[in-house]
Amino acid sequence: MKIAVTGCGGQLGSELCRTLGEAALPLDLPEFDLTDRDNVRSVLLAAGPTAVINTAAYTQVDRAEHDAERCWKINSEGVGYLAEVCRELDCPLLQISTDYVFGLDTARSTPYREDDEPGPQGVYAQTKRSGERQAAAWERHLIVRTCGLYGKPGPKTPGGNFVDTMLRLGRERGHLRVVDDQHCAPSFVPHVARALLFLLNRAARGTFHVVNTGATTWHGFAAEIFRQAGMQVTLERITTAQYGAASPRPAYSLLDTSKYHALGGPPMPSWPQALAEYLGNVR
Repeated sequence: MKIAVTGCGGQLGSELCRTLGEAALPLDLPEFDLTDRDNVRSVLLAAGPTAVINTAAYTQVDRAEHDAERCWKINSEGVGYLAEVCRELDCPLLQISTDYVFGLDTARSTPYREDDEPGPQGVYAQTKRSGERQAAAWERHLIVRTCGLYGKPGPKTPGGNFVDTMLRLGRERGHLRVVDDQHCAPSFVPHVARALLFLLNRAARGTFHVVNTGATTWHGFAAEIFRQAGMQVTLERITTAQYGAASPRPAYSLLDTSKYHALGGPPMPSWPQALAEYLGNVR
C-alpha cells in the first residue's frame, strides 16, 4: 500500500507522512507541481498509489486577493488534475478543504453541517469551494473540511502557526490586539491526521467535517494559549474590521462533526484539550 501525500512539506502533509511511515509517498515542489497537468499525471501514474491525499494548497488568504490566478491554479485546477489521474488509477482522492467555504450567512449561530449550502467569501474561499467541486467529479472522492490547523511545523512551513506566533509575540511585546468576532474551532494537526486516515481506511465517501470540538474566537484562543503557558500578556479585543485584512473572513464558521463521530472514528477532543497536548509537546 502506498498513499500519495501531496503538499508533504506542510504541517498536515508532514504529519500524515510521519504517521504513515513507509506507506507514505511524499510529494511536493519542485518534483511535483500541482499546477502542471502533465507533471501530475506522469508522477502519479509512475508511482501507482492506492490513494491520494491532497494537503497542498495556496493558503495565504490575504495575498490571494492580489494573486488570484495562482490561487485558482493550485486550489481548483490542480485538484481537477488529481481527480483525473485518480480516475485512471481507480483510487480514492481525499481533498482537504476549509471552514472558509462558509461565511456569507452573517446571521448563522449554529455549527454548519456537511449538507448546508456553502457561501465562500474572497478568492481563497472561492477557490477552495471550487476545489471541492473538482474533487467531487470523481466518484471515489472524500472531502474533509477543517479549521485553523496548528501542529509541528513542516519543512516548508518554518514560520510556525497561530499558537507559535502568539507565544513569540507574547514574549516580545507583552500586549497584543487580537480579533474577537470570528467564531471557530482551531484544530490540532495530529488529531485531524488520525481522523483522515480513519475515514480513508473506512472507504468513506462524500464530505465530512473534522475539527476539535467546542467554540472560541481568535482572542479566546490566544487567552487560553497564554493561560496554559503561564504567560502574563495583556490582550485587547478588536474587530475584524479593525484588523483590516485584505480578504473577508467568516464571522461564524463552526463545523458540526456529528457525521464523522457517528462512524466511530477517533474522538476529536475539545480545543482546550488539544491545545494542552500541543503545548505539552513543544515546551
